[in-house]
Amino acid sequence: MTVPKTGVLLVDDDAMIAEAVASFFEHHGFRVFTAGSGRRALDLFDRENIALVLLDLMLPDLSGEDVCRALRRRSRVPIIMLTAKAGEDHVLAGLGLGADDYVPKPFSLKELHARALAVLRRACGDLLPLTVKNSFGGGDLVVDFEKNLVLKKQAPVALTPSEIRLLSLLVRFPGRVFTRAELIEKALGSEFDGYDRAVDGHIKNLRQKIEDDPRAPVYVLTVHGLGYKFTGA
Repeated sequence: MTVPKTGVLLVDDDAMIAEAVASFFEHHGFRVFTAGSGRRALDLFDRENIALVLLDLMLPDLSGEDVCRALRRRSRVPIIMLTAKAGEDHVLAGLGLGADDYVPKPFSLKELHARALAVLRRACGDLLPLTVKNSFGGGDLVVDFEKNLVLKKQAPVALTPSEIRLLSLLVRFPGRVFTRAELIEKALGSEFDGYDRAVDGHIKNLRQKIEDDPRAPVYVLTVHGLGYKFTGA
């Protein structure tokens, strides 16, 4: 089986910089998605399996700061800000928005690559949940980890232990794609007895309980060829 390349989302409206960075990272084994605007970046992030975001602050529509805020509402994905604003106040402001690192322009491609590897190492195996209580779809779906309670349209949802563990893992790391093997290891554990495709059955049953239309899910999404991820407004 081919191992998917690590996805990097490069957000920069400077075509020369974008081409140089994309070429360098692809040469070093990454799969690079490029966006010249903030809205395009958010669209790509929602559709692709992104493990790292390289984000310029000077964009033609949304500001890089606004994109960073939007990403942080979705995910704990590592974000490295790229900008000519290199003053201390700008750096502190960027980090305060949730960026993991800050690289001033002009920059060395080798240094940017090294910083990318460093934030990916820190993120791997050390992802943090966004919140303890999560509400999605304007209150349509609520997952309360403290009370071990799931509500759909304000009514309690009866989930099996396996379904609860799967949903809890996916919700705690929104936007992150989990392979079937990872879901077995991190959610189902030693109690799981079966083939990895049996995870699909658990996901199908979970969708029947939390989705308005299980055939067109909005919360637990399939990322074809990779696995599953959770998303929700």
